[in-house]
Amino acid sequence: MKAQGGEMIQITAQSELENRKHEWAVILAGGDGTRLKSLTRQIAGDERPKQFCSVMGRGTLLEETQRRAALEIEREQTLYVVNQQHEAYYSQIFSGESMDNLVVQPRNRGTAPAILYSLLRIAAKDPKAVVAFFPSDHYISDNQKFMAHIRTGLNTVRRREDLVVLLGLEPESPEVEYGWIEPAHVIPGNR
Repeated sequence: MKAQGGEMIQITAQSELENRKHEWAVILAGGDGTRLKSLTRQIAGDERPKQFCSVMGRGTLLEETQRRAALEIEREQTLYVVNQQHEAYYSQIFSGESMDNLVVQPRNRGTAPAILYSLLRIAAKDPKAVVAFFPSDHYISDNQKFMAHIRTGLNTVRRREDLVVLLGLEPESPEVEYGWIEPAHVIPGNR
């Protein structure tokens, strides 16, 4: 059944398989990483953005994000937003990827243009798309658990097509430089 005014849509096993064909990931990897240049210099020997650093020794944060997203979303349905100025860092990582999956910005213009342009690209290919965005400069200790929350978010959007779902966590302390999320009400059936 179709959502009308916030009604719930029932998801069956058959419809979930069909829905997964329309699930997309966008991995945001275009940031300059200016706040942690001293750390990246210590790790990598230069001032590369942290998404191109191997923080825990299992590949770069970007490669970790690729593996994490692939737990729930097909690699063919994953776009990567990168900054042309960082090509030396990402060219080897994406050597096996289709160029159609790269969104190369001429320079870093912030997150909003990266999100907008990637959504326009996906909408042109798949008007039924549900999109999950992944920052590539975060360390996640439990990929399975994290992606279970992403799966819940994707399923929520399928049941309630009028929603935009934003996942976050309760901070230990305020950090005004990063911004914050003001939570809304709890959506029934999703806690």
